Amino acid sequence: MKLSLYEAAKAVGAKNDVTHFEDLALHQIEFDSRKIAQGDLFLPLKGARDGHDFIDMAFANGAAAVFSEKELADTKPHILVDDCLKAFQDLAQYYLEKMRVDVITVTGSNGKTTTKDMIADILASTYKTYKTQGNYNNEIGLPYTVLHMPDDTEKIVLEMGQDHLGDIALLSNLAHPHIAVVTLIGEAHLEFFGSREKIAQGKMQITQGMDGHGILIAPADKIINQFLPDNQKIIRFGSDADIYVTELEEHKDFLTFGTNFLEQRITLPVTGKYNAANAMIAAYVGKLLNVPEKKIVAALSELQLTRNRTEWKKAANGADILSDVYNANPTAMRLILETFSAIPSNEGGKKIALLADMKELGSDSVQMHTNLITSLNPDVLDTVIFYGADIADLAQLASQIFPLGKVYYFKKTTDQDQFEELLKRLKETLQPKDQILLKGSNSMNLGKVVEFLEAD
Repeated sequence: MKLSLYEAAKAVGAKNDVTHFEDLALHQIEFDSRKIAQGDLFLPLKGARDGHDFIDMAFANGAAAVFSEKELADTKPHILVDDCLKAFQDLAQYYLEKMRVDVITVTGSNGKTTTKDMIADILASTYKTYKTQGNYNNEIGLPYTVLHMPDDTEKIVLEMGQDHLGDIALLSNLAHPHIAVVTLIGEAHLEFFGSREKIAQGKMQITQGMDGHGILIAPADKIINQFLPDNQKIIRFGSDADIYVTELEEHKDFLTFGTNFLEQRITLPVTGKYNAANAMIAAYVGKLLNVPEKKIVAALSELQLTRNRTEWKKAANGADILSDVYNANPTAMRLILETFSAIPSNEGGKKIALLADMKELGSDSVQMHTNLITSLNPDVLDTVIFYGADIADLAQLASQIFPLGKVYYFKKTTDQDQFEELLKRLKETLQPKDQILLKGSNSMNLGKVVEFLEAD
């Protein structure tokens, strides 16, 4: 981080005089006092504990200075502000402008992390590139990412998440993206938004911090039309849109496809045709930023995604596990069921699906679960196992169309959790040549099921 204390104080409008510390260099910024190293700037945030309680510990660990909403002794280098979080965000905004990096932002109900990873891999083939690490995509994580980028960064790819309307507007006004990507408008966090239209409104706020020279890449979904900006170049993707996938071939472990803007076909070492769309978007961003086509194709062929996304694993008994346990909403559930159903079965093996509750869907959650019945094909899936509370009605409906003994339901309520019974059923059901899909919200702990299958 190329900042002095004086420069940081000036950028955030400090309320105190720091001139006697103006040459003090700041190395990194941390909001966890345990991570403070010599020369760092400590950011005391208010959570379960007030970070101001750890200011002395931060200095003891080597902090050069601290932000503070409280006056400190003049001998302690500090930047006095009204709101530490706001100052943190203002500093990140200033730093982006100072370092003159190209900012690419990504949001969407599904695929934003994968698309972010793909864009970063493509750009890294040509430029010094940094990206959001893990799920640092909110009002704390995004400025943290910015202030931790290497000093020689030329391109930064920032993921933006939203829980409530206005979240992405704040992040966009901080980052001022040159290119903004919206991957998909689904039902994620519907409980907080009330309608898919409100979700679309929130996602499209990614353009609020753009100037008139920005480029928006967004799906050819009519629900966003009323939210499209009139001062940006807009590229729509999807069937018969500005950019689209051609000649897609799905395999168990990879995809191959073409696009209408590249001469070469792309081979992608992940499953799911929705990932072809994500890769196409990433390839187009690379093309916009003058990455040679050969490097675009090569980067995608060697893709390494953030962990816990859709991936094939092996059970201890040899069965194939398609793990997609990080998060879930109806759109994502339908897409992965479609992919899983299209993959050829292993010779002599069964297809099994373990589906768990999707969270934060609001008052219509049970009905949204039940609507997934059209994605469950008894001609393809041998056995379906359901786990949760809101998914109970779907399990009941599935039992009416699947053969007897091919549908199982296990409760997870405040009064009863049949997790151990679920594991026992899986152990009895899953055979070495089978394929099993696991999909549900992260809070349903399906990751522990994957670990059980791998270790048992």
